[in-house]
Amino acid sequence: MNFSDFNLSKCADSLLPVIVQDSVTLRVLMLGYMNREAFDKTVATGLVTFFSRTRGTLWTKGETSGNYLKVVDMYADCDMDTLLVKALPVGPVCHRGTTACFDTPAEEGFIRSLSALVARRHAEMPEDSYTTRLFIKGVKKIAQKVGEEAVESAVEAVDGNRSRFIYEASDLMFHYLVLLEQMGVTISDIERELVKRH
Repeated sequence: MNFSDFNLSKCADSLLPVIVQDSVTLRVLMLGYMNREAFDKTVATGLVTFFSRTRGTLWTKGETSGNYLKVVDMYADCDMDTLLVKALPVGPVCHRGTTACFDTPAEEGFIRSLSALVARRHAEMPEDSYTTRLFIKGVKKIAQKVGEEAVESAVEAVDGNRSRFIYEASDLMFHYLVLLEQMGVTISDIERELVKRH
């Protein structure tokens, strides 16, 4: 994809609107604008760079705060007049110190955030971590915990106890994420399989 591929005739000041999305949680983080130079610098460095309309200059997100946006992928929309950038944020994105510039609910994307935390626990194996203890015990113990939590969730569902079901289903989800990590499988892998079946 090249900047010249975009249709800027409908874009204000011939600037390309850019939506930035967290590549892990899928949460929408911010909106910015790029000119050709900002687009080319983003592609070259792998760090999201915008054209600041207020300052009239290029601005690499994080150049003063250290809260960079590392590019994972980029997609043009169907009209070729907007860009979606999937990125890994390094720290808070908004100048207010919040995760995103949009005040969407905190739980949005939380399961993917939790999955990323489980992966970090697996890589770092910190002491005094329940997740570390599960990884040390291995796949059989993790699979056993998934089975136990699935049965407990099913029992609460049959009993019609919604609050207990939510509690047990949350335990099931956590242990399932640990099992996925142990097996080297991501949520995206599961999504791809489900899409194939749909």
